[in-house]
Amino acid sequence: MADRAPHVLLVEAPYYTHIAALLREGAEKALAAAGATFDVIEVPGSFELPGAIGIAAKAGKYDGFVALGCVIRGETTHYDHICESTADWLQHLAVSDGLAIGYGILTCENEQQALHRANPGGNGRDHGGAAVRACLAMVGVKRRFSGEAG
Repeated sequence: MADRAPHVLLVEAPYYTHIAALLREGAEKALAAAGATFDVIEVPGSFELPGAIGIAAKAGKYDGFVALGCVIRGETTHYDHICESTADWLQHLAVSDGLAIGYGILTCENEQQALHRANPGGNGRDHGGAAVRACLAMVGVKRRFSGEAG
């Protein structure tokens, strides 16, 4: 069963639609390159990403999850609360529930930083693709220790 293509859920928070589109483009390219299958759901914002992944995990139909979103610092401490709680809860799900999660949430000071980090082209960092590759690596770890990998 180790050669079964991973089935991944992309969970996207399209609050900044143009940035989310770049993250998703990079994620979909990485999934296609890996031969993985995937579904996509949208949630209102980054804060909802861990909850959606926790709910979807209970369905038992996904090998891994990729959280895609962007939080840009504003004039209040809202940024700090969202960034910290989202990262903490995604890590909690990964450790406590043994989920393979790729972290594709940009936490940036401004829109220019976010666009550079999201861009899947040659002049960007392709965080969507990187999150997929991290997720798939963790799927491999899970398969190895579950006896699914040879």
